[in-house]
Amino acid sequence: MHFAFIMLGPFGKNDRATIKDENAIIGVSSIDEAAEEAKALKKQGVKAIELCGAFGEDGARKIIEATGHEVAVGFVTHFPEDDELFRKAWG
Repeated sequence: MHFAFIMLGPFGKNDRATIKDENAIIGVSSIDEAAEEAKALKKQGVKAIELCGAFGEDGARKIIEATGHEVAVGFVTHFPEDDELFRKAWG
């Protein structure tokens, strides 16, 4: 697997989805849990990790640090004028 998407929310250890028999979407309940997942993904040879918007810039930086700056890490964002729509969508 070359990529993974990590979602932050009320998820458990088994909240994963696969694409081509690989964990490609991983649900985590904390940034610390995400950092551990990112380290494991790096060991598995993952080259890119995308994070859901809930991580924000600070959370994304923690994941970048967890990978030793050796994995491409990005995070989803949206336009500020849509903040209210996102609050409604995610609670």
